[in-house]
Amino acid sequence: MSRTMQFPVRQIALASFILTFAALLAGCNTVDGAGQDLKAGGRAVERAVE
Repeated sequence: MSRTMQFPVRQIALASFILTFAALLAGCNTVDGAGQDLKAGGRAVERAVE
C-alpha cells in the first residue's frame, strides 16, 4: 500500500500571500527612505551651487 501525503494547499497559499504582502510593505518603507535621501542630497547640491 502506498501512502500519499496531502498538502495543505489553502494554508500554503495563505502563508505565501502574507509573506509577499509583508515583503511589499518592507519594500515601500525602503523606497520611501531612499526618496528622502535623494531629496536631502539634492538640497545639499543646491546649497553648494548657491
